[in-house]
Amino acid sequence: MVRLVPRETKFFDMFAEVSANLTQGARLMVEILHDFKDIPARVQRLKDIEHRGDDMTHAIITKLNQTFITPFDREDIHKLASSLDDVLDYLNSAGDRLVLYKIESAPPEAEKLAELVVEQCEELHKAVKNLEKHDHVLQYCVEINRLENEADTVSRRAIGRLFDQERDPIALIKLKELYEVLETATDKAEDAANVLESVVLKSA
Repeated sequence: MVRLVPRETKFFDMFAEVSANLTQGARLMVEILHDFKDIPARVQRLKDIEHRGDDMTHAIITKLNQTFITPFDREDIHKLASSLDDVLDYLNSAGDRLVLYKIESAPPEAEKLAELVVEQCEELHKAVKNLEKHDHVLQYCVEINRLENEADTVSRRAIGRLFDQERDPIALIKLKELYEVLETATDKAEDAANVLESVVLKSA
């Protein structure tokens, strides 16, 4: 059957741009936690990346409202845009805490959590780039979910050690929040993977 009204495929390119921007933000967070210097300036760079992500997400929603036939469910387009944006929002929140709480160093578990977010974002980027043809998307989603489970373990152990070893209650609260925000970023990446999985399975 000939499709008289073509589907708008530009969404795939737009999501690829969003995921590339997200990966850039995640990598910057690792750099910040690896080497605590010029924190306010580098966190501002992260905030700029987050603002760019917001603009990209807004462009997708605007395009969605203007498009008659979409390449996959409108609801899934909206969910995917929102969940990718959420990952970057939580990375930005982690950066905010470094500045607001004047955190000058963090245990290696914080950097490990950020590294897991980077790995998830790289998998998300590959999945989004292959979404139009559905190549290996489900494999990428499985890996993102595995990384989220690993992040859960890292976070629980880090918080447990914090309560065992940290004697300064204020420092404990600051670091616990940092762990929790980074771990939530991994949850949001898993949410994005779940949307991608749903898109593929619906079209199978």
